[in-house]
Amino acid sequence: MRQIVSTLAIAGSLVAAAPLVAFAQGLPGLTIFSGVQPGRQLSYRLDFGGNSGSWDRYRLRVGRDKVKVAIAQFSIDYPNYFRGTFDPKAVELLVNDKKVPIQEVKWDKDNYVIQVFPQEPIPAGSNVELIFSNVRNPNNGGMYYFNARILSPGDVPLLRDLGTWIITIQ
Repeated sequence: MRQIVSTLAIAGSLVAAAPLVAFAQGLPGLTIFSGVQPGRQLSYRLDFGGNSGSWDRYRLRVGRDKVKVAIAQFSIDYPNYFRGTFDPKAVELLVNDKKVPIQEVKWDKDNYVIQVFPQEPIPAGSNVELIFSNVRNPNNGGMYYFNARILSPGDVPLLRDLGTWIITIQ
């Protein structure tokens, strides 16, 4: 009887762990030699696993500790060897877990930049999540550095660096 109970317990824990493994595949792993200081790395999640050549949803996060000034514009640049595609009409912005209206999203394919303009400036000290749906991952896997820069309202029009998302495509 003990052997049956222990076998069922092991089998049940393996079945329960399977969704956690699938969920964890879309999260950033440990990056040791990236060239980006650990305090400059931003967190993200790929909802559909980050598989090369497939459709995905990118959840790019900026913690409240990084948002030291109000934000009037996000500018996200990515490397020229990233051969994926974005859907500017499928971008959402969450501030402190609440959806915020977006005035405009511009995707400059030639300069490898996506600009997101919220309708109202985002207050300093806010948790921010940029959600890019309908992203087509590049056909070749690898690590891609997405740099987050912002403009503050009424500020000198120079982009301020927030950090880098090191996105891994398998």
